[in-house]
Amino acid sequence: MKVLAVITALSGFLAVALGAFGAHALRSMVAPEMLTVWQTAVQYQMFHVLVLLSIIIAGSRTSNILLCVSGWLFVAGTLLFSGSLYLLVVTGVKALGMITPIGGGLFLVGWLVLPFALAKFMTAQKLNGQ
Repeated sequence: MKVLAVITALSGFLAVALGAFGAHALRSMVAPEMLTVWQTAVQYQMFHVLVLLSIIIAGSRTSNILLCVSGWLFVAGTLLFSGSLYLLVVTGVKALGMITPIGGGLFLVGWLVLPFALAKFMTAQKLNGQ
C-alpha cells in the first residue's frame, strides 16, 4: 500500500498541474475539441485519485488483497486512459486513441472488484469489533 500511496499522491499532483496547464498554456495551442479531451483526461485522473485515497485508507486498517487489486487496476487505468488522452492532445497521433478504451476497461474491472473488496473489509471490521 505504501507504493500505491506514493503513486496516488503523485497522480493527484499531476492531475492538478496538468489541469492548470490545460486551462492556461494549452488553451492557446490546441483546438477547442482537443482541450475537451484534455479536460476529460484530467477529470478521470482526479476522480480515481479520490477513490485510490479511500482504498489506501481502508487498506491501512486491514490486509485485503482485493483492495490492492482494485487500486492497481485504477492506477493502470489512469495510465492508459488519461495518459493516452494527454499524449493524443500533445502529439496529435490519433492512433493513441485506441489505447484509451483499454484504460477504460481497467477502470471498469477495478470498479467491479471494489465492492467485493469493501465487503471483505467491512466483514473484517465487524469481526474485529470496529
